[in-house]
Amino acid sequence: FFSLPKGPAKAPTPAPPFRRVDIALGCSYVGEDVRGLLHASGGSSSEHPATLVLRGISIRDDGNLDDVTEYKVPQENPDSSSPIVFEASAQSVSIPHAESMLHADCDGEEVNCEISPYSFQRPGKGPCHTSWFMATLQLSGGISIALVLRGPHCSSWEEEHDATLHPKLRIPMSKEGTLLTTVEFQSSSCNTSLHTHLGSSVTLDCRFALAPSSSFSSLEWRRQHQGSGRSLFWYQVGSTGPAAEPKVHVDVVELLGTGDASLSLQGVSVGDEGTYICLVSTLLHQAQHIIQLHVAEPPRVHVIPAVVSFERDVTTTLTCSIAGYYPLDVSVSWTQKTPEDDAEIPLSNARFSSHRQSQDGTYSITSYLSISSATARAPATYSCHVSHVALAEPISVSAHLKAPEQTGSEGLVGGFIATIIFIVVLFIALRRR
Repeated sequence: FFSLPKGPAKAPTPAPPFRRVDIALGCSYVGEDVRGLLHASGGSSSEHPATLVLRGISIRDDGNLDDVTEYKVPQENPDSSSPIVFEASAQSVSIPHAESMLHADCDGEEVNCEISPYSFQRPGKGPCHTSWFMATLQLSGGISIALVLRGPHCSSWEEEHDATLHPKLRIPMSKEGTLLTTVEFQSSSCNTSLHTHLGSSVTLDCRFALAPSSSFSSLEWRRQHQGSGRSLFWYQVGSTGPAAEPKVHVDVVELLGTGDASLSLQGVSVGDEGTYICLVSTLLHQAQHIIQLHVAEPPRVHVIPAVVSFERDVTTTLTCSIAGYYPLDVSVSWTQKTPEDDAEIPLSNARFSSHRQSQDGTYSITSYLSISSATARAPATYSCHVSHVALAEPISVSAHLKAPEQTGSEGLVGGFIATIIFIVVLFIALRRR
């Protein structure tokens, strides 16, 4: 037997539709000096205000796009001091993290945008001396994006002698005074800084997409730390296979199929900490992303002995062992608290050993606290507090000082009273018989 559902079946909730919007970002143009030479060729660079307008970007419409309007170019004739407006068409290349850039102001994120010439020709070969630009976007949430923009071709200026040149860049501009570009190559990373523990596995994100006119050439991952660097992974189209160090892996099928160049790192050790560079190359261009990998391991804390019996004229030493932590910086302190104290009282008479480093790169240290019966009060609790960057909150481990047992004349008096009470009870019991 089976029962039919009552009423019409509920249709699945449709996915929000997509809508094309313009994303305008305030940028800095870092380019040429007055002589037209790039900083890379020995000239001094200069900064100039700029605006990057990503035209017609597909955004999932979740109902918050009602106030989004098309970007309107300011109605003015630009001069050499006006902001440079780059209009970028991305019809052939998807723009990653577009929602984050569009809603950055509402989400309290900052977007740092810098545009610079990617390649150039020296003066003397006509006014059209650069046609490629690199836009670098950094979001405060840890996302980095690199866009390679193709500007007007020099041949287009030669064919249209009446074209108006931009007053600063001296390349053809639109009637509205903007530079019309297309996105030919984009790469991105969603985690420019990662924190992980020893022995864990971590993925360093790096992705890219190309216009049909561009071809992927090679991928290299490098690691730099304390002034030295080495290649971890390298793959070139047409080679027999990738060259990779142990513990690292890039899925070449995903690399060639979807542009996923992410690096997987297994069994993280202290020696894996450092700066990782993802370098994606086409036949004409390169884009890189820098990811900082931080390794942190919390300490293990023990205090011995855990219970101390108070003895007159005896000094007892408490040992707080802090081991297995990384990086080196650690804070250790002691406190004392008795039933009469409202709060823990800091102690300053602790002693410390030197730092020791284990074979796995982690550190350890030992702290000693001496308790003298001449100054100590019992009962009391002595606590060792440890703070470290790998801990969400400090670790506190305690030892307890027990109150002294009654001895001497106090013990004799107590014993005498107990004996008298026993005799009286025994006498009364015998008389009743």
